[in-house]
Amino acid sequence: MTTNTRSLRIPYGVADYIKVRKGNKYYQDKTDYLPLIEQAGRFLFLIRPRRFGKSLLQSVMECYYDINRRDQFDELFSGTWIHANPTDEKHQYMVLRFDFSQVSGANLAALEQSFADHIRITLQHFLGYYQQQLPPTLQAVILAEREPHKQIEQLNRQLQQHNHALYLFIDEYDNFANTLLATEGRDAYQQLTHGRGFLRDFFAELKGATGATGGALSRLFITGVSPVTLDDVTSGFNIGLNISLDPSLNGLLGFNEAELNELFAAFGQNYAEHKPLMQQWYNHYRFHKQATETITNSDMALYYLQALYRNQQPPDELIDTNIRIDYGKLRHLIQLDRKLNGSFEQLNQIINQGGITSAIKTSFPAELLANPDNFVSLLYYFGLLTHSTETDRGNPVLTIPNQTVRQLMYGYLREAIDDVGLFRPDLFKLGEKLRDFAWDGEWQAFFDHLSEQLKAHAGMRDYLNGEKMVQGFLLAYLNLNPWFYALSEQELGGGFVDLYLTPFYAKYPEMKHAWLIELKYLSKSDDTPKKRTELIADAKEQLQKYRHDQRVLERAGHAEIHSLILLWVGWELVFSEEEIN
Repeated sequence: MTTNTRSLRIPYGVADYIKVRKGNKYYQDKTDYLPLIEQAGRFLFLIRPRRFGKSLLQSVMECYYDINRRDQFDELFSGTWIHANPTDEKHQYMVLRFDFSQVSGANLAALEQSFADHIRITLQHFLGYYQQQLPPTLQAVILAEREPHKQIEQLNRQLQQHNHALYLFIDEYDNFANTLLATEGRDAYQQLTHGRGFLRDFFAELKGATGATGGALSRLFITGVSPVTLDDVTSGFNIGLNISLDPSLNGLLGFNEAELNELFAAFGQNYAEHKPLMQQWYNHYRFHKQATETITNSDMALYYLQALYRNQQPPDELIDTNIRIDYGKLRHLIQLDRKLNGSFEQLNQIINQGGITSAIKTSFPAELLANPDNFVSLLYYFGLLTHSTETDRGNPVLTIPNQTVRQLMYGYLREAIDDVGLFRPDLFKLGEKLRDFAWDGEWQAFFDHLSEQLKAHAGMRDYLNGEKMVQGFLLAYLNLNPWFYALSEQELGGGFVDLYLTPFYAKYPEMKHAWLIELKYLSKSDDTPKKRTELIADAKEQLQKYRHDQRVLERAGHAEIHSLILLWVGWELVFSEEEIN
């Protein structure tokens, strides 16, 4: 949405609403959600995955409610829904916004100093910005307090005395807490969020301010990527209403299909031509079990469109590097104290199955992350799982939303076992052999090399204790390649071949090989020549049936379909053979 289509710009990476409007960048109007947010409550908490537009939403709200921007309403909101339908609370508040992604430090002491600096600097800006409405002595009074929570207490008291209403925004409230948990571990995180930790003191003050009679804090809007830290710092999530699962807000962030059509058309592109690829890689988020409309990650969509607009072709790398970096921080969830925890096996199971049936918890502390239900809920909040349209015995069926997330999950498995020293193969050599496998059909060298690497890493063998663990292990390393989609049985609807490697024709139309892989497994204790023979015969029969399945033929296209049998006994690959059709 803009007034000058000739110089319209793609707002990739821009989270400042003023820069969007004044810089003539495309803005997808979401202002019709502002009345819904107002009606939801005064003290609110919204969780959405990383890079979904939370910061831009706060910037829009900041501009709309700021009492100092009354004269800019037409300039900033002309053409939007809210411009034609303003609410009574338009430009009624002093607006204070903290961005906790700006807080960083190598240890707890450094974090505390960075946090204090951020609060102080932001308050200095706030007091200077509203200096015409406030006494000149107020800044000295508030900043005379040394601790951040005391500064907030003094601010609230002073604004109340001068009859001012405050709208407080906190963006990425859990950013540095999650980083501390990932890098320094549970003990440091406990010090931050429990007892007299500075973050706990800060939120305790906010809790008091929300309940104060006649207090200045009139509205509070907090965004983050999980409910964990808020549960820890408020002793059970008692600071406000979590609106993350509100069905009316499913489309609040991200793009639906109609919005994508408008977005692409604004830059002279036809979304329909790119829809299959974008849906496969960026779409299928649902933020309520009853939601039927799917949402596309806005960062991913703008990243794709920017490359398309500049180069007239999709990006070479379909996963934005910034997405990889942000989501890469989450792999600490499946390891603890340099050891893989139970969540590693659960994540492996989820990848193999393509999802899991589970209710979503609205709140849980970090110390209970290992609880299977909590871990699944955390994956949901992080955007690694999403609602499907199905339920199972009343519980929602959660699925991996798209290929981008699937690739990230495989990366978690590889990096986790590398981080704890269990398996560190030469990925360059493995990649070379995988390339020959993909392009030339030379499969034997890849699996032989993988087997040799397993022999050299004794610690990894203990984890390959079942067919599903072996399958997850293979998927993690087969997905190092950019040429195939490596799909499991469940991803193709069940009752199907264990692994199907299908060409990525959208980027590599000249691919000539597709692979059906039937995986068989025996434990060491069950291994006999007779059982091996029976399993191999069974695999041959299954492969003959699968190669004529319509799902295989549709995905294979013009590629030659190969059939491959892999028999594992424990951690050893004892039989591998291509079936000649």
